[in-house]
Amino acid sequence: MGTAPLGIVMNGVTGRMGYRQHLLRSILAIREQGGVLLSTGERVQVRPLLVGRRAAALQEIAERHDIEDWTTDLDAALADERWRVYADFQVTSARVAAIKRAIAAGRDVYTEKPTAETHAEAVELAELAAAAGVKNGVVHDKLFLPGLLKLKRLLDSGFFGQVLSVRGEFGYWVFEGGWQPAQRPSWNYRAEDGGGIVVDMFPHWNYVLEDLFGRVESVYAKATTHITSRVDERGEPYAATADDAAYGVFELEGGVVAQINSSWAVRVDRDELVEFQVDGTHGSAVAGLFGCRIQPRNATPKPVWNPDVPDARDYRAGWLEVPDNDPVENGFKVQWEQFVRHVVEDGPHPYDFASGARGVRLAEAGLESSRTGRRVSIEAGVPAR
Repeated sequence: MGTAPLGIVMNGVTGRMGYRQHLLRSILAIREQGGVLLSTGERVQVRPLLVGRRAAALQEIAERHDIEDWTTDLDAALADERWRVYADFQVTSARVAAIKRAIAAGRDVYTEKPTAETHAEAVELAELAAAAGVKNGVVHDKLFLPGLLKLKRLLDSGFFGQVLSVRGEFGYWVFEGGWQPAQRPSWNYRAEDGGGIVVDMFPHWNYVLEDLFGRVESVYAKATTHITSRVDERGEPYAATADDAAYGVFELEGGVVAQINSSWAVRVDRDELVEFQVDGTHGSAVAGLFGCRIQPRNATPKPVWNPDVPDARDYRAGWLEVPDNDPVENGFKVQWEQFVRHVVEDGPHPYDFASGARGVRLAEAGLESSRTGRRVSIEAGVPAR
């Protein structure tokens, strides 16, 4: 094994996530630190090749960050043996075709989620990658949030006793784009372009629930479009055809019940944009992006319901903050380092195309439940067809 730079084709770096999280805060941060530290004590440096459709935008980013290589020709990039890894941050509707080309070229693949618009396509990608023998990985960034790392530590310590339930609240108000510019791209609100909060967030909730609490066995969900008309980046009004809110109940193996609300049409009255409350027989916790508060059973107050008398108790004062015992890096960067070790020295990386397909399956099941008004079971062994 050598330590020559690892060439990475980065497709979609002109977009918000591709540029900010994957290029700027991950690959360039890794380059700045001298590469990824391997188990041997050596370091492997990364070398990005920027790919996209707009040459001027690619050139401007490359010059701004002292990147030598960029191109608008994806096939030429995939044919060049200098580039071992293909990374995809495009809109979902363009992802499957590009990843298939990368697999056919023998490239290892790392991609944003969801991996595909349908479960069948997601399973096909997993099967193609396995048949070709290429390594593959899918972004699971929420697991590396400081708040969820603290929650994981609590679970591993047995703090909760028996976990009973999980309640999640995610979302914020996304402006319609008229009197104030929208802070998310317009394609997010067009179903025909792969938009929708279910296909965006349910894959996240699947791996969070699966990794922390257990496999999702069923879902009952209601998806809706609260804001039906928005204004795009050019100032043109358009019909919002994708769901902007979803309310889901998930049954997990072992009897845990999770309820998660996801909305781009909600005003925030909580400490962080996402919060999960976990209740167990021995204690409870509320975890967000960064913070995590706990209340053990021997410090739990005893409320009495009396609507005729104001309750003067400060319930929040009875919770303790979990300390920041360990430094935490950007989750996207940590995952990139994990995937680079997987590619270079076959280090562990459980977040593969199969796990990505399970996330797409949950999104499909959520939308099916919303259409039919029924609870939808998710068979064990997904991503099998």
